[in-house]
Amino acid sequence: MRTPALQSDRSPRLGRKPRRTQKQRRDETIGRILDATITALAEHGYTSTTIGEVCRRSGVSSGGVFRHFPTRLDLMVAAAEEVSERQFVNFRAGLEVLGGLEERSGADATVRVVRACLLLLRKACRAPMNAAWYELLGAARTDPALRDHLVPMAARYHAQIADFGRSLPVADRLPPIQFDAVLFSLVHMFDGEAVASTVHPQPELEDPRIEIMARMLANVTSRISSDDER
Repeated sequence: MRTPALQSDRSPRLGRKPRRTQKQRRDETIGRILDATITALAEHGYTSTTIGEVCRRSGVSSGGVFRHFPTRLDLMVAAAEEVSERQFVNFRAGLEVLGGLEERSGADATVRVVRACLLLLRKACRAPMNAAWYELLGAARTDPALRDHLVPMAARYHAQIADFGRSLPVADRLPPIQFDAVLFSLVHMFDGEAVASTVHPQPELEDPRIEIMARMLANVTSRISSDDER
């Protein structure tokens, strides 16, 4: 017959965390690997983001890394996918801020909405993790294997950007083809601004650039909307 003391010792301890499942441990390990890869790409570039560097940053052994990503190329492509997914999480959070602006009307309100959209887009392009995407794009120019993997991924990414863009408050003021042309022109402009700012920052032009583009786009969309109504 067991004594009460022995029975107490075998009871679950209060406050003990539930044991993680194998999937949870796997997902956590993959998350650490991808976090380390994205940060290394952004801070040290494509060439210096070796498996050894990823292991050092993530605390995962090389065997652990290769268990989830059989080659360095697989890891780089997975990092690119992760950056795009995280960007859209941030985009959606930013859209919530635009909700209150959208309810107002008038020319000034349109400018405010467009300005807010432009600032959201610039923030995404300037995000530290987006530097990892720029590193991968630059490397893909001369690395055929990386380029072959990024081409379909970039096509999906741009399709997602287009779908997201059409949910913005001013999207319905332009025909879809025209809106996509404007949207990607802005994306490329802010991408170029983000890359160029590392060697030639021009902070004195940043606010005026946003203001000029906001007023130009507000005027264009208002004019097109008026023509459509007529």
